[in-house]
Amino acid sequence: MFFLPLRCFARGLCAGLATILAAQAQAGIVLNTTRVIYPATDKEVSLQVHNTGTGEILAQSWLEADSENPSLNSPLFAITPSLARMAGNAKQLIRIIYSGEGLPNDRESVLWLNVQEIPQSARENELQIAIRQRIKLFYRPQGLAEDPLKAAQSLQWQLRDGRLEVTNPGPYHVSMIKLGATHQGKVVLQEDSRMLAPKARLQLPLKPLTQRGPVDLAFISINDFGAQEPYRVTVSGERATQASKADSRPD
Repeated sequence: MFFLPLRCFARGLCAGLATILAAQAQAGIVLNTTRVIYPATDKEVSLQVHNTGTGEILAQSWLEADSENPSLNSPLFAITPSLARMAGNAKQLIRIIYSGEGLPNDRESVLWLNVQEIPQSARENELQIAIRQRIKLFYRPQGLAEDPLKAAQSLQWQLRDGRLEVTNPGPYHVSMIKLGATHQGKVVLQEDSRMLAPKARLQLPLKPLTQRGPVDLAFISINDFGAQEPYRVTVSGERATQASKADSRPD
């Protein structure tokens, strides 16, 4: 008598796990890049979507403005096809075309590219999950003199009013992950990720410093190819300092 509810629970748990596993087996769109760079000299850019599942899906694609630049609306771009039917294990090329006006000419602009899987009608007792991939699209105007691969090195770091301040004097966005700062061996800053826009300034709050002295900062920059590049810099006072590349070491 006491084992009957347990058996029912076990059966329900197994059925639930089977449903989840079935959904996972059916789902799975993969993009062939982690970011899209759109040089103004190109008429269009493209990326590939791969349906790694066994079932047929619809792949819907659209652009949306970054929260820091809400005025950059997606009608500036055309995406084709915006909705594509894909068989199991099929691949689809997505083309992005800029209208030619509406974005600044002196700096890079960023938008978010969304590609969402829309599953076909589910069978009985099968869970369907809509999966969305979201990556950044960087539109890069013609005539920017600086090297985008050196954008992280051009950042200016300084201490100001108990905060770590960073300024981006260049025309490119700088994406950073795993920001960490120490003061005399104690951790005073931990940030998972930050993106600094061109010509922007950002203040990162530090834990209270017990006494004066430099702050040692380490962060990882994500370059155009999606590769991770570690940087280090010792920041002392309000004198602006630039970071230098550090040797890659396993965690």
